[in-house]
Amino acid sequence: MIDHMNTETLDTHTLEPESRLETRQHWALWLAAALLLFLFTPTMLWLWERWTMSVWANGHGILITLVVIYLVWGELRKRLDLPISSNPWGFAILIPALALHMLDTSIHSQLLSAFALFLSLPGLSLLFLGTERTKAIIFPLIILFLTLPIPLFLTESIHLALRYIATDSVAWLLPYFGVPVFVTGTLLETPNGSLLVSDACSGFSTLYATITVAILLAYLCPVVHRKILVLLVAVPLAIGVNIVRVLILTLLVDWFGIDILETSAHELSGLLTFAVALPIIFWLGRTPAKREE
Repeated sequence: MIDHMNTETLDTHTLEPESRLETRQHWALWLAAALLLFLFTPTMLWLWERWTMSVWANGHGILITLVVIYLVWGELRKRLDLPISSNPWGFAILIPALALHMLDTSIHSQLLSAFALFLSLPGLSLLFLGTERTKAIIFPLIILFLTLPIPLFLTESIHLALRYIATDSVAWLLPYFGVPVFVTGTLLETPNGSLLVSDACSGFSTLYATITVAILLAYLCPVVHRKILVLLVAVPLAIGVNIVRVLILTLLVDWFGIDILETSAHELSGLLTFAVALPIIFWLGRTPAKREE
């Protein structure tokens, strides 16, 4: 009887420190999250502004962020049975991230601060969630970097190449619709109007979003050949959808005049590129039936 009571007492004393440690770690995590939220609030507002600015620029940021949150939540739920742990190497990531944020407060780029925000997340994960849980969620956290707005000077050559691809392709297709065309650079001139394939019409935003979603789906898909397929299809699909968009806009300009571009048709055509390309990527990267695995 005495041995039994001593065993229960020992178990109680053994479990209590662990329970207190878990409680302290839980509150420390929430405190760190609150401080991070306060520190990076201007940065998150800037990101939201960029993500919602236009369909032509970083519109996929909100979608990808929500998907990442869902994936992180799902992966952590699978590992609730892991013991409490903390890896101090998280400071090796967190401290440089905070230093970048401090640097950005002087130069006010906001982009550097947004990079620091995403960089700090793996560091916090190591400190409060441990190594094993961090390994499980590291890929979704890395995907967040693909939601960062890319400065135009870094993508000028890509924009220009995409503009010429769209222009030359549409110029080749228009005669099949009975519309003669004269091309000057990236300007398409038809008998009843002209259309300049600008950076907004290059299809870069659709390309960037499609590649990001393709990488995420390749990570989720359990079948190797589907992973490869979705990655290979992403670029030509995005470019092809944008060519169709520019073709339709050029035909509308030829049929109804240049004023058609001042209507909602221009904006809706941009939304349609996402509405066509992304569902196809999701379909290609879907989890297959058992017989296909």
